[in-house]
Amino acid sequence: MEAQAQGLLETEPLQGRDEDAIASADFSSMLSEEEKEELKAELVQLEDEITTLRQVLSAKERHLVEIKQKLGMNLMNELKQNFSRSWHDMQTTTAYKKTHETLSHAGQKATAAFSNVGTAISKKFGDMRNSPTFKSFEERVETTVTSLKTKVGGTNHSGGSFEEVLNSTAHASSQNASGGPRQTTDEELQC
Repeated sequence: MEAQAQGLLETEPLQGRDEDAIASADFSSMLSEEEKEELKAELVQLEDEITTLRQVLSAKERHLVEIKQKLGMNLMNELKQNFSRSWHDMQTTTAYKKTHETLSHAGQKATAAFSNVGTAISKKFGDMRNSPTFKSFEERVETTVTSLKTKVGGTNHSGGSFEEVLNSTAHASSQNASGGPRQTTDEELQC
């Protein structure tokens, strides 16, 4: 007997198919005429209350719009205020603060790393410039530039620094390219 009673009194919530079965069931046959009339009256009363509440809400919304217009508040101002309030609320959250701190810390680390890379590159260029190979290359360029200056007609034979030599070579090249005072022949270009 207990197993039968337990089968009738299920404790599980209704499933989708159970709700469909209840919705399609006709309970009107189980109600007396008096109960049916009471429920119909209650239904009409609820529908009337809902209609009244909608009308009251609509009137209050119109009144709200009128007050906002009198105060000079418009949709754009409201959006700005809502955005400012939301932005402030977001900035005060723990998640935002932690993210901000983490990104700030990461930015500082990245800046330090780039600085270290720049320093390392500068040091490598300095080391390369002081290397015997570069010195030998620099001497060859200076010798070649001095030789070119002599052929082109330059009078400065002091050698100078690497930068001065490159600048004077560029200057001599631009004079030749622009049809300067002298044109070189194929014989002069052969070394």
